[in-house]
Amino acid sequence: MAWTFTTLKQAIQDYTQNSETTFVNNLSVIITQAEDRILKSVQLPDFRKNSVGITTGANQYVALPDDFLAPYSLALDNNGYEFLLFKDVNFIREAYPDSSSQGVPKYYGLFSDASFIVGPTPQSNYVIELHYFYKPDSITTTADGTSWLGTNAESSLFYGCLVEAYTFMKGNPELMQVYNTRYMEALENLKSLGEGYSTTDSYRSGAVRAAR
Repeated sequence: MAWTFTTLKQAIQDYTQNSETTFVNNLSVIITQAEDRILKSVQLPDFRKNSVGITTGANQYVALPDDFLAPYSLALDNNGYEFLLFKDVNFIREAYPDSSSQGVPKYYGLFSDASFIVGPTPQSNYVIELHYFYKPDSITTTADGTSWLGTNAESSLFYGCLVEAYTFMKGNPELMQVYNTRYMEALENLKSLGEGYSTTDSYRSGAVRAAR
């Protein structure tokens, strides 16, 4: 069955047999933690989008979109698309130790949860297009109380919530293991839908770039 925020909260309480006030007040947190676990475990094509931005000359950092989860590709629009190669931050630091040395960026890396680092440092402003996996709205915050996970990944979401709920409750370890096993089985089924997608850059791994 498809979940709504209301039905999911009630099912969690029914399965855990827990209607204690503190537990109920934390159900939104429990659910969002379960959503985060799922979204960071499998990247589905449904959660890809594009974002166009501009690099700033003499600034080697590029801000990430607020809903960013993982990169798919980053391209520089420099009289035609030039795809940057995804590299570790240490590689970029070693390749371009002097951040004041500028040029056309060739590489990018995930510097923090708020920005990319590119190398070399851009010599001027460039239009860039980021194709990425994004974090969809939580079932706890949508206007109609529904979500993609609640409608299309019911088992993964539900058993993920039960694992988080029993962790919160410090519940029976044997029962939590049962729920964790069912969660992992449901997650494997969900992963099959996203086979071929990963958290690595698609251009580097040879995947075909999706149409804009």
